[in-house]
Amino acid sequence: MPTVGATTMLDRIAHRRSDPEFVKLKLNAPGARFLLLADLKPVIRSNAERTTARLAWFSLGELTEYGLPAPDALYLGVDGEGNGCFALAVNEHRTRHVPGAVEKLRPIVDLRSLAMQGAMSPEELSLCGQARALAQWHENARCCGHCGGNTLVKDGGWRRKCWACGMEWFPRTDPVVIMLVTDGARCLLAHEHRYGEKMYSALAGFIEPGEDIEHAVRREVLEETNIKVGEVTYHSSQPWPFPHSLMIGCLGRAESTEITIDSGEIADARWFSREDARLMLEKRHPDGLNVPGRQAIANALLASFVETA
Repeated sequence: MPTVGATTMLDRIAHRRSDPEFVKLKLNAPGARFLLLADLKPVIRSNAERTTARLAWFSLGELTEYGLPAPDALYLGVDGEGNGCFALAVNEHRTRHVPGAVEKLRPIVDLRSLAMQGAMSPEELSLCGQARALAQWHENARCCGHCGGNTLVKDGGWRRKCWACGMEWFPRTDPVVIMLVTDGARCLLAHEHRYGEKMYSALAGFIEPGEDIEHAVRREVLEETNIKVGEVTYHSSQPWPFPHSLMIGCLGRAESTEITIDSGEIADARWFSREDARLMLEKRHPDGLNVPGRQAIANALLASFVETA
């Protein structure tokens, strides 16, 4: 499974979010803990070699001392001891004005980089992903999409309500299909324009209104490579907090094999043998070709193909 995924580190106690007194009580309790996102990047604690990393947790007193707005924190859930856990998102410029910020609020590292480095535990990566996705939604939902009025934070950060028209808005999750298409002996991988020079991955695309998962898989593959897909089966899913997607991993059976790419969408697409895929996963391909790391569901899809004799 991907190292960035669903987190069970905290009990969300979602049914208590709508109780403002409960959220306030948890926020002001002595055991309350806060993780800090600066420009959506977490503050971490790591060793000098950066081979191990963990989230930095702060107390309410520390945030008050730093002049950071603790009441604006987003409720994530409670830990095993019942302590409330929150995420506070601020801009990095604000953290620079904290006295002793270099010692107290550094390092600040992009979550995607942390996931690729493999220095942080999957549970903490996943919890940080939850916090990041929620925080980014708040950045983009400050105004009502219906009337343009300002929206107010409710339910500990899990709802916003327009003060003018009363419209309610909830955290956004964008469904994306990501599919490994095979003809039985080979798998279809693509190189996107934004990838590193020798990176290949499974095809992916957003599900459009009025589509089911199977139709989205077939449409995306046909549009990008002109390959027709028949049977589609579900493999697994992954929350992907860049910014707030749900990756729906599928396996597709090819009904044709001749590739014609849409160069506006991808730079290249090829069929790869099972042995090629294995070498790419192991970073031993003779041509230096590689695939996404264990942080991504594409890696898990490819591994399932390799392991299927």
